[in-house]
Amino acid sequence: MKQTIRFRLNGEAVTLNTEPDRTLLWVLRTDQELTGTKYGCGAGLCGSCTVIVDGQPVRSCITKLDYVRGKEVTTIEGLARDGELHPLQQAFYELGGYQCGYCTPGMIMNAYGLLQKSPTPTREEIIQGMENNLCRCSAYKRIVEAIETASGQNGGNNE
Repeated sequence: MKQTIRFRLNGEAVTLNTEPDRTLLWVLRTDQELTGTKYGCGAGLCGSCTVIVDGQPVRSCITKLDYVRGKEVTTIEGLARDGELHPLQQAFYELGGYQCGYCTPGMIMNAYGLLQKSPTPTREEIIQGMENNLCRCSAYKRIVEAIETASGQNGGNNE
């Protein structure tokens, strides 16, 4: 049965009249037309669908829409401000923290969540924090370097 679900998406209020058991991933991609969040495995294992919900990284492919009711959701599209890339996005771009780019939005969003908890993580903390996000192209070294660079800029915040 359809329900009215309200939440904030990238700082904007959203009201949807839809099934609450739909996954957040497909609501983002189809209803909101935000295609930066990618479908990977569909089981929450690869991390390509990672978004931030109330400050925590979550796998949107297994997160039911009802879970985000009244919460703040941030996608890759919500990181840039006033035409400027977020420091993580800029670091990934400058250091080649991507190859095919498919995993990149999920990598950046997971790294964003990591830097919110620990603004200046060690290399080991970065590796541990990112170990459940998979990159089929094996750009891991550049991904870690990009996160290290972003954390040195301003702790991963875009304020």
